[in-house]
Amino acid sequence: MKNWISLLLLLLVLSSCKTRNAAKNTNGIVQDSTSIENNDNPKDTNEPVRDKLTFYEHVLIPPKFDQIKISSKVNVETGSFIPTLDATIYIENNKKVWMNLQALVFNVARGIATPEGVKGQDKTSKTYIDSDFDYLNNLLNVNFIDYKALEKILIGRTFVKISDSQFTLTKNAQGYKMTSNGTQKIETDEKKREYKITLQYDQNYDLLNVNLKDILSADELEISYSNWDEYNGIRLPKNVKIIIKGSKSSQILLENTKFDFSRMETPYSVPSSYKKIEIK
Repeated sequence: MKNWISLLLLLLVLSSCKTRNAAKNTNGIVQDSTSIENNDNPKDTNEPVRDKLTFYEHVLIPPKFDQIKISSKVNVETGSFIPTLDATIYIENNKKVWMNLQALVFNVARGIATPEGVKGQDKTSKTYIDSDFDYLNNLLNVNFIDYKALEKILIGRTFVKISDSQFTLTKNAQGYKMTSNGTQKIETDEKKREYKITLQYDQNYDLLNVNLKDILSADELEISYSNWDEYNGIRLPKNVKIIIKGSKSSQILLENTKFDFSRMETPYSVPSSYKKIEIK
């Protein structure tokens, strides 16, 4: 079961989210790329940003693309040994995220996410899931991940709603920093949570780091991006790190080795012999 959860987390998050009610129209978030431990860097002197409109235009307007195919090396740290996995991630804008995972030359897992929910199968245990995004939120220790947020996480875009009235925007040595004023309340059908949110962008508006800390628990999610470059007119990160802290702690490292913009087939079917399981 532990192997299944780890593979599924890779499969449907990276890292990478179904938001309901107030969280349905999320846009994006980011934090200081110095990571969770380095928020008090004495060199991090923040100054007011005068041209806020340009900043918001860069970080909130999504890139235009029909599809992106990403080849990745994936490493997962959960306390149990999991070999490095080769991943093929195919994103069809606003429609689906398809992923196939291999260990050596063997297919070990496959999954597909659409706005309606997520499906995944573990070929090693011959099990599968067919659900909404709730279990994915549980794995990430958050409550706001929906399909669009998942897309944005994978390509390094702001995935939580930000606004000038609820965040303070400043300029520092790294670039731009947004810090939530007080806590941000996100309420879904299942639960209400309050987060302290920090986002860090580079000088050219590339997202560097996102940090969300639940103020009522030990849950914390941090996603960092690095080695940005331009492909087919779109800036994309080569490295993604997802750190999950709390009752479930783990780390996912993605090394994106190739980006392709051609269309591909995304087969998905579950053999009749596979057993359906529920993620608790």
